[in-house]
Amino acid sequence: MDAPPDWVSLNDDALLEKRISQLGLQLADSKLQPLIQQLYAELSQKRLVFHPPCHVGDEWFVPVGVPAIFIPFFLVHDRLRQLERRLMLEVEGDTPEWFMKLIRHEAAHAYAYAYQVFKKRAWQRVFGRSSAEGTPSFYRPRPYSRSFVVHLDDWYAQSHPTEDFAETFAVWLPRNSRWRSQYTGWPALRKLQYVDATMRNLHGKRAVSLNREVIEPLADNTRTLREHYRRKQRRYELNTARTYDRRLLRVFGTAEDHPASPQASRFLRKVQPQVERLMIRRARMHPYLVQHVLKIATQRARLMNLRLSQNQRDTKRAVLVMLERIMLEMLLRDRENYAL
Repeated sequence: MDAPPDWVSLNDDALLEKRISQLGLQLADSKLQPLIQQLYAELSQKRLVFHPPCHVGDEWFVPVGVPAIFIPFFLVHDRLRQLERRLMLEVEGDTPEWFMKLIRHEAAHAYAYAYQVFKKRAWQRVFGRSSAEGTPSFYRPRPYSRSFVVHLDDWYAQSHPTEDFAETFAVWLPRNSRWRSQYTGWPALRKLQYVDATMRNLHGKRAVSLNREVIEPLADNTRTLREHYRRKQRRYELNTARTYDRRLLRVFGTAEDHPASPQASRFLRKVQPQVERLMIRRARMHPYLVQHVLKIATQRARLMNLRLSQNQRDTKRAVLVMLERIMLEMLLRDRENYAL
């Protein structure tokens, strides 16, 4: 049995000074390997012969034009999962079920590039144009829409045609998927039927586009873990005046107009536990994102000396809508980090 890496026993501050390239992470012999093999078994069971190669990266992604899956490094070792959870409040893909959802989604992107399916007119008729000019600059998810499958959080299928395809593929792929009965009567069934027919046409066929380039190999990543997490957390930074202040003024009033009303910042702190539960469980938002947005909104409300301008019940409802819109704006920007 191999000895654990020397960085495993370091405290968080010392570990954060380690360069990612120094971690020596490999997928081989890791606890992730059986899950990767499960993906390959599911593909083989569907008579699909292309098994996308998997590499360690700094996040979940499939590089544009490269049919390979990159799995975030923090999943490779329990000590790194612990650090990820402390800094980001959640470990994306932490359970086997969650991991499989994500890797099936990424496998769809890999298949799109390996077989160039997104270039076919039939694909575009079903999912829409994947080019930037054919896609709206902003999407407002419809949580109850039946035109999209339900898979990853944040209604990700609705964000872009290629994500719609990836989510549909991920629902279709598992051996125990009951997509025909589950989506009976849904417009999304047509998409599942398209994926099923398209993949049947690929039975036994080798990939037509195999770019084996390893993008940003971990061995070349000289950033420290501290730098990595600073960059990761900066994704949640937006222009406070534009993003927060104007929205806060739609929910709360000024001290000049409502001098006797309770302070908005105190109200936000009071409802924070309940709002967090609602946004995380019902709206399925990332815990770090929820806490970050609430913290900034409370700070801005205090600095602007805002006050309640309506009853607390209506204010809480308005706060939930405000926070959801801010978070969706962040999710839209963060979507640029994924292969489309």
